[in-house]
Amino acid sequence: MNLMMRRRIATQLFAFILLAAALAIARPPQEAEPTAVDRQDRLAPFVPTPEKVVTEMLRFAGVDKTDRVYDLGSGDGRIVITAAQKFHAEAVGVELDDDLYRQSTERIAALKLQDKAKILHMNMYKVSLKPATVVTLYLLTSVNERLKPILERDLRSGARVVTHDFMIPGWEAEKSLDVMSEEGISHKLYLYVRP
Repeated sequence: MNLMMRRRIATQLFAFILLAAALAIARPPQEAEPTAVDRQDRLAPFVPTPEKVVTEMLRFAGVDKTDRVYDLGSGDGRIVITAAQKFHAEAVGVELDDDLYRQSTERIAALKLQDKAKILHMNMYKVSLKPATVVTLYLLTSVNERLKPILERDLRSGARVVTHDFMIPGWEAEKSLDVMSEEGISHKLYLYVRP
């Protein structure tokens, strides 16, 4: 490789480094954005809970206006919105997916529920559940098991956890309930109360 070619490559490399540095300065990281590591925690495709099952989950947990409901993996925000709209509770969803976060946040704004409901754009394994009085889950048993230490650490005595179709391994449910969806599909709910 001759001297002229080396200089051209060095000049192009230097220009590329300057461009990359300029882009990094121009676009500071956003704190709310999930990281690549967080995105590895995407555990399953979004499967919406039928509306009738949403209402029954909240009713089964005894949600009322004194509660703060956290929905982990909140998807399109239907549990959060129903908790705020029909049960008058404060409701917080936690959603990692960019599109679902945007969609649910826009729906909350369109319904003018921002004073009662919000969606956190983050990894559910990193959220503090200390303010929660009710947690709703429609996650696989393996995911519930991974969340169990966080629930045990953060939830106060008397906090309720209601799961849809999948149990929390090692916890004994206070009660369970069979619910038939609008489509005629049977769903099982489990209610846990922290000691």
